[in-house]
Order: sequence, then structure tokens, then C-alpha cells
Amino acid sequence: MGKISYYTEEGLHRLKTELNELKTKGRAAIAHQIAEARDKGDLSENAEYDAAKDAQGLHELKISKLEEVVANARILDESTIDTSQVSVLSKVKIRNKKNGAEMTYTLVSEEEADLKTGRISVSSPIGKGLLGKRVGDMAEIKVPAGMLEFDVIDISR
Repeated sequence: MGKISYYTEEGLHRLKTELNELKTKGRAAIAHQIAEARDKGDLSENAEYDAAKDAQGLHELKISKLEEVVANARILDESTIDTSQVSVLSKVKIRNKKNGAEMTYTLVSEEEADLKTGRISVSSPIGKGLLGKRVGDMAEIKVPAGMLEFDVIDISR
């Protein structure tokens, strides 16, 4: 049994779309490459055929891993998020105690993390350091550059 992961509805939809693409277009493209390589003659010395077969194996492995992720995915009901403390899908406004910089992050699953859009993984150092904190709490977070201290200013969804 794989690890249960929590997704937004949009995140799970993206995964299912990717899986469908891999199963349809992806498989068709690889089958085409194998057929083309096979048409070139002797398979015992056909590097293109071997490469295409290897690509097929990797592609099927990717499909089976993604199928497992989708099978173990659960959709988070955003309406039930407790905003009294930081949890998955919380939008957290924090202030860096050292320089006063304020940042707002949404905590999401590792697969949905995207720093450009302010979505950080709950398993990242900052994500882990913020989980369970309440407004007014101070979070000390160990990052590669040392210790960072953040004040939790606001929690919303």
C-alpha cells in the first residue's frame, strides 16, 4: 500500500490528466518508435530498437508509479480546514524576525509545491516548522543557511 497524499481537487485533476496522456499519446509514441526501429532490420545489433524498448520500460514504470499516487490520493475538503493552527492547505502569513520581511505561503503536498506561486511543501523545512503553529507563535526553522525565526501573523484558507 502506497503513501496516502492529500491534494486539492485541481491538483488531483492535473495528475489524472498526466496519467491519461502517458497511457494514450505516450504509449502510442513509444510503440511507433519500436516499430520504426524494428523495420530497420536485424534486432540483435539494433541500438535504436534497444533504446526504444528501454524507453518503453521506463515509461511503463512512470505510469505504474503515477497510478499508485492517484490510487492513494485523497482530496482535501478546503471547507473543513481548521484555521486556528497551521495545517495542509493553510495560507500562512509570516514575518521574518531578523529583517521584518513578510511572506505568505500556502502549505501543500510535495507534488503540488511551486515556490513561484507561493505553494510550499508541508515536508519542506519551512513547511514542517510552521505545521501546528498558531497566530502569535514564533517558529524557529533550521535551514541550510542556519536558523530562521518567523512570527505567525495570520492563518487563512
